[in-house]
Amino acid sequence: MHEQEKEPIYDLIGVGLGPFNLGLAALLDEADDIDGVFLDKKPEFDWHPGMMIEGTTLQVPFFADLVSLANVQSDYSFLNYLQQHGRLYHFYFLEKFHISRKEYNHYCKWVSEQLDNCRFNMDVQAVHELQLDHGEKVYEVHVEEFGQKSRTRMLTRNLVVGIGSVPSIPSTLQEHVGKTIFHTSDYLEKKKTVSAADSITVVGSGQSAAEVFLDLLKTRGEDAEINWYTRSKGFFPMEYSKLGLEYFSPDYTKFFYQLPQHKKDALLQEQDLLYKGISMDTIADIYDCLYEGTVGGHQKLNVHLQAMSEIMSIVGARSNWKLLGRQFVNGETFESDSDVIILGTGYKTEIPKFLSPLFHLIDWDDQGRYNVGEDYNIINQRNSVFVQNAEMHSHGVGAPDLGLGAYRNAVIINRIAGREVFPLQEHCVFQTFGTVNQSEKEGSVCYMPSK
Repeated sequence: MHEQEKEPIYDLIGVGLGPFNLGLAALLDEADDIDGVFLDKKPEFDWHPGMMIEGTTLQVPFFADLVSLANVQSDYSFLNYLQQHGRLYHFYFLEKFHISRKEYNHYCKWVSEQLDNCRFNMDVQAVHELQLDHGEKVYEVHVEEFGQKSRTRMLTRNLVVGIGSVPSIPSTLQEHVGKTIFHTSDYLEKKKTVSAADSITVVGSGQSAAEVFLDLLKTRGEDAEINWYTRSKGFFPMEYSKLGLEYFSPDYTKFFYQLPQHKKDALLQEQDLLYKGISMDTIADIYDCLYEGTVGGHQKLNVHLQAMSEIMSIVGARSNWKLLGRQFVNGETFESDSDVIILGTGYKTEIPKFLSPLFHLIDWDDQGRYNVGEDYNIINQRNSVFVQNAEMHSHGVGAPDLGLGAYRNAVIINRIAGREVFPLQEHCVFQTFGTVNQSEKEGSVCYMPSK
């Protein structure tokens, strides 16, 4: 027998263990006939540690957990996590829909510790296509195991890339990033630097920038100058009406996917407040802090908030920075000094280097992005490569939303299995995103198709 025939061939290898691939691992653990393993270079599950600010919550309801929206009976649901930790009644009396990030992170860590198919300290170096002696083509995954300082290879029929997004920093500011200029994702790791600064500037308009600004108000508000600049037209709330939330549904995903790409790109530019705004609660908390700072006629806070403004460049060194900006509505320029600058400039999809040996197989669009299939594949053949949260341009605003993670995982599992392992809900919204004929209106309620 040839040596390669002795090696196990997985049905699926997942690269990266954020919430999406962790949810896939949990669902696979309860699907008997699919053999998968998941690899991550971190020593353990840890979700956005730099932004685990005390008191911050998820922006989705608790049952948008790893599994429930695909399999509510799963042992890995958030409610079962509470029961296993003797906290079910505590949560019942809490009467909150949105759990803290701290608890969500602990829940995910608990799930990862239950799963034998999750392996940490495993850094994927490269993935190649390999043809076996009997003719089958598989993927050869080269892995470096931290701690052991050893390299090995694994074989798989399918690959799911769930490495997450990376901080997006404007090119004009990248050269200055370091100890006193950094992205919000590093906020808690840089807290000592922030605590020693006399002046601090936050740049950005989204939830992360707002949460950092609020934490600065609470911890440094009375002894430091705090500035907040954003290019947005205002410090506006994220869309959170009940009908607005229906855009984060399988129905809207299907509608969006069928559009021509030029219409998708244009539509996304108009939907910022569906996913880039600030939660109403955070805005209210910020305003309350600002208000309390003026009680009794005393101005306790040295705070400056300015929207419609772009930071064009930063000059200086170490802890003596000068921001050069422009208010783009009236065209006026301005300058501002700051010891520390925190960039809440969002995240972007990064194409990992370990996929480079497969670039000739990947389907690309005319802008150099993945051309993602409806079932989330980027190599559409018998043995496929799938992506998690790298398809906003093809599938719409729900791509990074935790509430659609279980649905996407069910689609991927069903494709790999070649059968319906997890039934997919259909017609889950009250509104119609496209058009519907009179004869079709009777189907506009949410139902689970029978097997």
